[in-house]
Amino acid sequence: MFIETETTPNPSSLKFLPGQTVMPSGTREFASPEAAAASPLATALFDTGEVVNVFYGWNFITVTAAPGVEWSALKPQVVAILLDHFVSEAPLFAGGSADGIAVPPEDEMVVEDDEADAETVSAINELLETRVRPAVAGDGGDIAYRGFKDGVVYLTLQGACSGCPSSTATLKQGIESLLKHYVPEVVEVRAA
Repeated sequence: MFIETETTPNPSSLKFLPGQTVMPSGTREFASPEAAAASPLATALFDTGEVVNVFYGWNFITVTAAPGVEWSALKPQVVAILLDHFVSEAPLFAGGSADGIAVPPEDEMVVEDDEADAETVSAINELLETRVRPAVAGDGGDIAYRGFKDGVVYLTLQGACSGCPSSTATLKQGIESLLKHYVPEVVEVRAA
């Protein structure tokens, strides 16, 4: 087995591609060792003492190093942990299933959508799913919709994107511009 790595726009994060499906559906982010208790793999990565975030995507795992940690020392440790996990075919989650596990909860809304905005919300979510999500996944992250109210779309960046120095530019110049162009009801995008 060979695990490829890719850099991300976030210099603290690396994207690891094991050449197989990691999450058959959805994504999961672990921002602390306590949250990682749901996953033996995430726990092993946090146990290095040099990892502050683990993110599972469809076919990748993004790992974020603690401040001051050099990837030249951490990368071999992470690759060894990933190889052990995938070669042994160990379960990704305790109990062998990701059913019911969402870290953070995927349905956690910052504002509740108004039924009158259902068509607008549908258009926003379609654009996020078809245009934005593939782009941020390419950078080792994901995006979660957290609500729409008074022309403002609330989104949460996850994985490598959550701590990236260019995340504000991604939200404002990239995602906000796209949504405003295709959905005139959108006036602003804010991080949630």
